[in-house]
Amino acid sequence: MSEPAPAKRLYIKTYGCQMNVYDSERMADVLAPLGYGMTDDPTDADLVVLNTCHIREKATEKVYSELGKIREMRDERIAGGGARMTIAVAGCVAQAEGEEIMRRQPAVDLVVGPQAYHQLPELIARAHRARGERLAADFAPDEKFDALPATRRPTGVSAFLTVQEGCDKFCTFCVVPYTRGGEWSRPADAIEAEARALAAKGVREVTLLGQNVNAYDGEGGLAALVRRLARIEGLDRIRYTTSHPRDMDDALIAAHADVPELMPYLHLPVQAGSDKVLKAMNRAHTAESYVRLIERIRRHRPDIAISGDFIVGFPGERDADFEATLQLVREVGYASCFSFKYSRRPGTPAAAMPGQVADAVKDERLARLNTLLDEQRMAFNAATAGRTVNVLFEKAGRHPGQLIGKSPYLQAVHVTAPDRMLGRIVPVKVEAANPNSLAGVLEMEPA
Repeated sequence: MSEPAPAKRLYIKTYGCQMNVYDSERMADVLAPLGYGMTDDPTDADLVVLNTCHIREKATEKVYSELGKIREMRDERIAGGGARMTIAVAGCVAQAEGEEIMRRQPAVDLVVGPQAYHQLPELIARAHRARGERLAADFAPDEKFDALPATRRPTGVSAFLTVQEGCDKFCTFCVVPYTRGGEWSRPADAIEAEARALAAKGVREVTLLGQNVNAYDGEGGLAALVRRLARIEGLDRIRYTTSHPRDMDDALIAAHADVPELMPYLHLPVQAGSDKVLKAMNRAHTAESYVRLIERIRRHRPDIAISGDFIVGFPGERDADFEATLQLVREVGYASCFSFKYSRRPGTPAAAMPGQVADAVKDERLARLNTLLDEQRMAFNAATAGRTVNVLFEKAGRHPGQLIGKSPYLQAVHVTAPDRMLGRIVPVKVEAANPNSLAGVLEMEPA
């Protein structure tokens, strides 16, 4: 017997990091008891939620642009005699600019910060009555997680799992401490319960999330949590992101060596290779200490793939500082990276620093950095050709009979394979390495 169609339709557009992806999934869980089912078409939605990111200026302006389009969509719908559409803004832009959002775009019915989205049902009810309370931006992560539904509805064999929120590091370029609050860690029992529930529903891989995930301060830290989750039957792969070099302790490094479920992939942002710039960023580490840390990690897990983040054009960055960043990249050798031009965020210390770098200089430096990072990524992928890697098949590919999965090193792998391989971890012989993916064949004919 098929399930009844949802009484209401929910459209969520997610911006930014994996934490926002997790939050969007949990918003859907919160709203499901109210009769909301997901739709991919905003014109069909009774409730539209923009789950926003405030890290870069462009991301913020995209939200306002999207709100203008949604308002027009809603007005056309109402003019045509259609049902009401409720518009909500969630996430970090909501936290940082809630009043400004309501001023600039009166069509928004409610604004909810990342620690308050468990209040969505109540806020929607108030908005429908008479606008009511439109802004909720409290810092109370414990209350949020206590209020979220115990069950989740995973959409695949991989899932995100938030274990830590907030940041106490106060990098001078970053808004996260102001939008997500201070560092806070979920109880290990609650995390394990959520992971077990996911595994029971067919999830084979979890990625543990946190603004500074390796600052997790439950008993034994993140290493103990990883070992605990690795004992869950059916949960075969564990990843975590995003880490800070200051919190990469010996126990976590050791876990990479002797917990086979912990994948050999580490995202460890450095941001710059110049000590002068790192000090101005308040990163509290040096280029040398970062490189030595990577060396220590590789001694424990020689095949580990390293990923990172870089910002070019930070205030005061000179040509020599940028050359130091290129040198660090050459010394480390990255499997993949994210690189950005410095974005001036209101309210952060860096926004008021002297020596703001011209956009043209930022563009030139970013292009040079990306050329080097692309070379390293392609070299890393090419080194996989001819090897056999275990691939977790996650979804169908674009071509008939094709499946797409992930290698232990987070590479996308395309293989011709039957649908029954979905959700399984299978040895694959890599035959070709492309800039952003691998192509291979099943090592053996599947049973």
